[in-house]
Amino acid sequence: MGCLSIIHSQSLPMKPPFTRSLPLPETSNFRDLGGYTGHAGQTVKWRSLFRSDHLAALQPGDLADFHALHIRYAVDFRGDAERQAQGYSLPDLEQIALPVEPQVVQRARDLLDAGETLTAAQTHHLMEDTYAAFVLHNQPQFSGFLRLLLERPAPLVFHCTAGKDRTGFAAALLLEVLGVSREDIMQDYLLTNALYRHPIQSRLLLPPDALQVLWRVHPDFLNRAYQTMQAHYGSVDGYLRDALGIGDAEREQLRSLYLT
Repeated sequence: MGCLSIIHSQSLPMKPPFTRSLPLPETSNFRDLGGYTGHAGQTVKWRSLFRSDHLAALQPGDLADFHALHIRYAVDFRGDAERQAQGYSLPDLEQIALPVEPQVVQRARDLLDAGETLTAAQTHHLMEDTYAAFVLHNQPQFSGFLRLLLERPAPLVFHCTAGKDRTGFAAALLLEVLGVSREDIMQDYLLTNALYRHPIQSRLLLPPDALQVLWRVHPDFLNRAYQTMQAHYGSVDGYLRDALGIGDAEREQLRSLYLT
């Protein structure tokens, strides 16, 4: 089993014991993917791979802690409008946009505009469809993400707006490549429910029951992605190889870079 505990600290230690959830006050879902047991009993490197909600709210007082992590670039999965609404620029941090447009909110609004009552169950179904779409319609973005990890093995952070769906799917793919168990992958995915602080006032203008679904993650969502990979590519390995171009050689290289 990998390291699953959530440990909160008042500092960002650069020597063991490391913390998974990092105390950057203006983020709520910033965490380290290190410590999980991967291929052949090796461990995912600490302080190399970070996932987060958006970084636009970081304050000057947070920057010293952020820069202490030596993160060199940020992969941003937000759509164009999201990046324009909440842009950021941090010293010595290169931003790389791999936009995955947030279709679920638009589909929810379309249902409301059509006179439908958007229930929690309907929203849950929309979220499952969103994860199927990640597999089927966003292959260039997620392939680009894994190839960046091959080509530029400096510490990085990858994020979307809340750091839960697009980011959660990307984290699951990466941990699959590194040979982390499905149980640990799901546990990492579900940590969002303990860490993410959703906005007090939402700009999404959706019913409260729908928002409660949107602000959380559920095993059904990620499982729908796995089911879609199985149905269309035969397995996760088939999806990685045939849809994303991550075959045995690329997998071995990623493991050599990010396992210890």
